[in-house]
Amino acid sequence: MGKFTFHGGIHPYDGKDISKDKSIKAYLPKGELVFPVSQHIGAPAEPVVQKGDYVKVGQLIAKATGFVSSPIYSSVSGTVKGIEPRRVTTGDMVQSIIIENDNEYEEVKFEPCDDLSTLTKEEIIKRIQDGGVVGMGGAGFPTHVKLSPKNPEKIDTVIANCAECEPYLTSDYRKMLEEPEKLIKGLKIILSLFDNARGYLAVEDNKPDAIKLLQKMTESESKITVVPLKTKYPQGSERHLIYAVKKRAINSTMLPADANCIVDNVDTIIAIYQAVVEGRPLMNRIVTLTGDCIKEPRNYNVKIGTNYAELVEEAGGFTKTPGKIVSGGPMMGFALYDINVPTTKTSSALLTMSKDQVAEAAKSATACINCGRCVEVCPGRVIPSKLADYAEHGNKEMFQKFNGMECCECGCCSYICPAKRQLTQSIKSMRKMILADRKKK
Repeated sequence: MGKFTFHGGIHPYDGKDISKDKSIKAYLPKGELVFPVSQHIGAPAEPVVQKGDYVKVGQLIAKATGFVSSPIYSSVSGTVKGIEPRRVTTGDMVQSIIIENDNEYEEVKFEPCDDLSTLTKEEIIKRIQDGGVVGMGGAGFPTHVKLSPKNPEKIDTVIANCAECEPYLTSDYRKMLEEPEKLIKGLKIILSLFDNARGYLAVEDNKPDAIKLLQKMTESESKITVVPLKTKYPQGSERHLIYAVKKRAINSTMLPADANCIVDNVDTIIAIYQAVVEGRPLMNRIVTLTGDCIKEPRNYNVKIGTNYAELVEEAGGFTKTPGKIVSGGPMMGFALYDINVPTTKTSSALLTMSKDQVAEAAKSATACINCGRCVEVCPGRVIPSKLADYAEHGNKEMFQKFNGMECCECGCCSYICPAKRQLTQSIKSMRKMILADRKKK
């Protein structure tokens, strides 16, 4: 095992032992739920309910406003309290639908499909689109768009991203162990859309039990292969996963479809199964509550819109005051200053740490010592130290000349830097400015 990998990467402490051996626990929210209308890449959804309306579980509350957009459904039954801006994990104020939970969980009637052979490819994609399924690994790209490439006949590879390389996160791992049949059936649904494609379940080799289980369950599947990956961050990045599995390289201007590939993570594929087979829209997701400050770390099946503060209370609260709280993992997540924010379709974890190691490291930062370690670990094959210099001096021309836009913002360079320079942050800020300039033009 572990032969499939990519250039660069790091091996940070993974922290997965904190929560990986506990089964997923369902949580029913107590208070109001908040549904931001922008939980995906693309145009925000448009509310179709008003203050005072009664809604049920599974009822449409915001419709998609374009092809690259996604509808939003209520995860509880109750009354719409209002539509107003609310704070989200990124710190932004986003227009949101507020629903007062009546704790009855009265559902709308869902329309399952017992025989997938009765559905055309277009009907399958429509069920995924209507189900509000988006990429749940972080980006939130509408899944129906990803499954509608210009040349579907050229797609020969569908990769189930089971790597879960981000430290501390274990939600995909628990899903693989507890609902492997839905994962495999979801992958087969995607394969049914592409006549020339094979499926790959790509799992890092630090999950041998998941690899063994999936191999056993796919023994009779001629078009599905389990691929053990070398455990290394950021193995789960689309670019590097495609290279590890198929040795095909793509850059920042390309999509996986340009390499004849489709990539979706575990939670997304299971959401596809639920939307197509069960007729249930995306209303729940698995969230990892972890770190050294949580009393009872584990994975929770959470209704989208649930307040993070409620989840912390459900997990027994804090055993000590956190020095840092992150929505997501330590490498790619967002630091929070307030946990009174809602979970969304892309909420993967709440990480609580007693020490803010980034802030402490910044205090002792020094000038670059030209050791080259950032270059060695960079999976994008750029020169992070030089790019950070250009970024700090506002030199957009040289930043782009040295391929700064190829940075995937994984954080490997900042992690490895002995001078404790915040390389990724500088590069990320410059990339945002350049992308904003391009958008204006």
